[in-house]
Amino acid sequence: MHRRHFLNTTLGATALANAAPAATPAIRFATSGFIWQNAIEEGIRTTARFGFPGIEPFRQHLTKYVSDPLALKRQLDDAGISLVTCSNGGPGMSVNFIDPAATAKTIDDHVAFARDFLRPFGCRHFKINLGRRPPAKPTAAQLETMASTLNAIGKRTLEFGIKLAPHPHIWAPLEREDEVRRVMELTDPRYVFLTTDTAHLTLGGMDPLKIITDYFPRVAAIHFKDTEPKYRGHTGSTPTQEEHRKVNLYKNLGAGGVNFPAIYQLLQRRGFQGWITLDLDPPRPGDGTIEENLEINKRYLLRDLNVKL
Repeated sequence: MHRRHFLNTTLGATALANAAPAATPAIRFATSGFIWQNAIEEGIRTTARFGFPGIEPFRQHLTKYVSDPLALKRQLDDAGISLVTCSNGGPGMSVNFIDPAATAKTIDDHVAFARDFLRPFGCRHFKINLGRRPPAKPTAAQLETMASTLNAIGKRTLEFGIKLAPHPHIWAPLEREDEVRRVMELTDPRYVFLTTDTAHLTLGGMDPLKIITDYFPRVAAIHFKDTEPKYRGHTGSTPTQEEHRKVNLYKNLGAGGVNFPAIYQLLQRRGFQGWITLDLDPPRPGDGTIEENLEINKRYLLRDLNVKL
């Protein structure tokens, strides 16, 4: 009996040792480094402690690492998490996509950042914002210039295995549905993809479920954040920055403005393989702490969407 027990135990241990490692989930969830602003080191530690496998910062908060990405990579590797991508912007980088006099620098700056910073981390997409919205609605010529600029950047970043994924954003040139659809029509699907943000699409008068459905093959990444319930189905004008200064338009998951169960079911059904970032802002006074908000959002993922982190 002792010998049989020994053999069974040994065989069981051998089987476990030889078993294939657990498959990486097709959909992975990350935190937004924007929550911590310049304190990316704290963000890395907190992200790992909450069990999220990735973090997505902004370039302007990583200035000390822009010329030394491997110093940041060592910290991420030690924490066991990935740099999902890094948004554009910050000192020395042109983010003008609509002025023909500025787009050559915009192209060069973005290609260089993808090559020199994103590539060492193995990033698969480059989420970018598109600068400030013109005082009036962007003209047809400005949208054409934007599309041409995106095509030029995306063609070159794809050489590094990185999909260019512009982010429609309220108060930016790509805010309303007709603008998004026109730029998607004008850009080459081989080179230009999308980062779809559930709150920004909603506040910009769009249905995020429909946008993700219509452009699913071109959705490289997704940002999850909610809005107030009154904005569900919103088709009116975009809330103003003054309104946002008074009351944060961006809410924790479960606030009621976005139909996350329907979106997540669609992503699972269509086999989405990519990152979803919890794109939160730093909390304002009275909005709880960073950790309290992360706990609220994590609980929603686990309980309401049945996510397996």
